[in-house]
Amino acid sequence: MEWFGDNYAKFDFEMFSLSHFIIMGIFLGFTARLYYMRGRLKDEKWRHAEISLAISLIILELINHLWMYVNGNWKASHSLPLELCNISLLLTIIFLFSRKKLLYEILLFTGLLGATQAIFTPSLNYDFPHFRFFHFFITHMVIVWVPLYFTWAKGYRPTIWSCVKLFVFINLLAPTVLLINHLVDGNYMYLNHKPKHASLLDFLGPYPYYILSLEVLTIILTLIVWFVFREKKGKIR
Repeated sequence: MEWFGDNYAKFDFEMFSLSHFIIMGIFLGFTARLYYMRGRLKDEKWRHAEISLAISLIILELINHLWMYVNGNWKASHSLPLELCNISLLLTIIFLFSRKKLLYEILLFTGLLGATQAIFTPSLNYDFPHFRFFHFFITHMVIVWVPLYFTWAKGYRPTIWSCVKLFVFINLLAPTVLLINHLVDGNYMYLNHKPKHASLLDFLGPYPYYILSLEVLTIILTLIVWFVFREKKGKIR
């Protein structure tokens, strides 16, 4: 079962390789398909699919932690669900069950601004057909697709206050994660140093100034997302 092992010599992932381009194509193609089918997806019969997806994500995440445990890779310094995309995945699961607007407001921004970047510049060691390859891309793509589905098919829309809520959420979360980083010698949310792989943070200055730069960039991009997806007429539900 090499596809479930921890040796990535045979599965060494390379950014912008054939498998990566295929994944990006699938992501963009399904996103376009989601928009094209938005009218058909309005029917409440899809509620069962939402619940099934939430349960599937729980199972997939449990298998991921099982993979880390059986291969001796589970460590508090990097295995806790404290990266922004990990937190977004947990919020996605809760949102699929609850349909709470507040969770949508957070996920629309973290999905489009965070998970999308992870899809195009992934921090990943394992290539196709390793389990981690599937886990990484499936979870990140779903984090993007779920808020888009609720935007296009269910009529959810962000308001200008959604931007404020996201800013408050991130700035309440960051000190907590920074404290946990100190306790477990971790680097969750890249609050202690930049990732080793290429990323957007490389353009935002040295530590700790890239954190402040990221705050400013987040505000700008959040406002752009709000402007694009805002309610242009009427009110949600």
